[in-house]
Amino acid sequence: MVVIRLARVGAKKRPFYHVVAIDRRHARNSGNYIERLGYFNPMARGAEVRLHLDHDKINHWVSVGAQLSDRVSSLTCEAKKVALGQPSSVAKRKTKRADKKLKAAEQKQKEASTKESAV
Repeated sequence: MVVIRLARVGAKKRPFYHVVAIDRRHARNSGNYIERLGYFNPMARGAEVRLHLDHDKINHWVSVGAQLSDRVSSLTCEAKKVALGQPSSVAKRKTKRADKKLKAAEQKQKEASTKESAV
């Protein structure tokens, strides 16, 4: 049976993964994969591409009967959301933090203005 999963190719403490179609019986990093379908760079910074998937190839393999690993299925969902213009989970976390900081600053300003008007 063919499974679509991640194969680690990065250096020590610098993970980088290829998304590959591979026979389930082969080891994760054996190099005996059937086809490379994309890559995932969890350490991406700035303008570096974090995730690149060939959706046509993935859909082909799934139609043939390949199964997605848990991590690859979550990555494909994330890639689809980004393609539709919806923010990813990383972007959501950053905006939530910024919103909390903004609300805290506004609350401090209100408290300071009420203290000044009371004096």
